[in-house]
Amino acid sequence: MDLNIFWFAVLGILLAGYAILDGFDLGVGILHLLARGDRERRVFLNSIGPLWDGNEVWLVTFGGALFAAFPHAYATVFSGFYLAFMFLLFALIFRAVSLEFRSKMESPRWRSVWDTAFFASSAVAMLLFGVAIGNSIQGIPIGPDKEFAGTFFGLLRPYPILVGIFAVSLFAMHGSIYLYLKTEGDLQKRIRGWMWHAFGIFLVLYLLTTIFTLTAHPEAIANFRNIPWAWIVVVLNVFAIANIPRAIYMERAGYAFLSSAATIAALVFLFGVGLFPNLVVSSLNPEWSLDIYNAASSEKTLSIMRIIAFIGMPFVLAYTTVIYWVFRGKVEIGKFSY
Repeated sequence: MDLNIFWFAVLGILLAGYAILDGFDLGVGILHLLARGDRERRVFLNSIGPLWDGNEVWLVTFGGALFAAFPHAYATVFSGFYLAFMFLLFALIFRAVSLEFRSKMESPRWRSVWDTAFFASSAVAMLLFGVAIGNSIQGIPIGPDKEFAGTFFGLLRPYPILVGIFAVSLFAMHGSIYLYLKTEGDLQKRIRGWMWHAFGIFLVLYLLTTIFTLTAHPEAIANFRNIPWAWIVVVLNVFAIANIPRAIYMERAGYAFLSSAATIAALVFLFGVGLFPNLVVSSLNPEWSLDIYNAASSEKTLSIMRIIAFIGMPFVLAYTTVIYWVFRGKVEIGKFSY
């Protein structure tokens, strides 16, 4: 396989892995304020406590791979989205701090402040991720010198904001299904209702975003003429979405979670197909876009990195598998819990 295409595919796998794994713990954060009382909120925090930081390894690896494989795209994206990335970084830091600091004092006011911070930082992080995806589809002002020629507020256009809100709804649904799997009793019964509401909101926004994309940005599906088998993923995605309410109704939340994860993976795949071979689309002139060839490192660098990836990826997968196996099952609140 062409090394440039190989690394484009690796970036897609890392992005999908991050979205699926960190997506549910961000979703738990978005739903956090719906919990009643301190014990339920501790259950929420402990459902993701052993997992959330390991999930973010996928994001760090994605950033490292983008930097090493496509440094020109990395530089342009980080300079263009600099302020947005700072907000994202603060959101992720506040989220981690909220998790660790909340249980340090018994004061209800103290815990309420960190509960609100945990919710807000989770929602803002997910919104910013979605806005970044929306801007990638719509294109950003890149000049002939490969430099970003816009402003932060220029990124806050209707379509990216719609994609951002859609991302929040998608991961709230993903998180609600995960919470159902990790809880029991009355709390689990209430979460069952949340799953229905979250799925309904997700479905409306999914249809709205799809219609908006097809009408305002038809170029997003131009590649489907050259890659007709990609339509199979579109069909599978529809089946996966349709299976979520079916599985919830049949009380098979495990199947609903797998369908939700498959939906996220399919959406990342379709986003990659729509973008290929570009990494950053210029809204000023398509010829100024950064693609997997004019933004790439040397072939020797890509080749060495591929060897490192083949050695390193099994460790990441093994670590992730072991952690999820050790902390499987329902949440139990103990002396050392959050």
